[in-house]
Amino acid sequence: MIPQQTIDEILNLDIIEVIGRYVKLTRKGTNHQGLCPFHGEKTASFSVSGPKMMFKCFGCGKSGNAIGFVMEYKKVDFVEAVKIIGADHGISVKQE
Repeated sequence: MIPQQTIDEILNLDIIEVIGRYVKLTRKGTNHQGLCPFHGEKTASFSVSGPKMMFKCFGCGKSGNAIGFVMEYKKVDFVEAVKIIGADHGISVKQE
């Protein structure tokens, strides 16, 4: 089990930076947009909201937070997604 403090630290990271490692995002008003990595498309329908700390694809309907994105993108479970994000951002992830 990962301590809640570590999970909170991961979820408080800039979601645009986390997802931007995997998807090319461009600023559109207060959000960022890009091509959805979960289905093929030619027009960007994938949106990431920094203030809301969430992503949503208006094409395929997938949505969630940074951990959920990495879980779906990398096809890993919750613990592995937290470890991946932690490693990418210098956060030590210890399991109890």
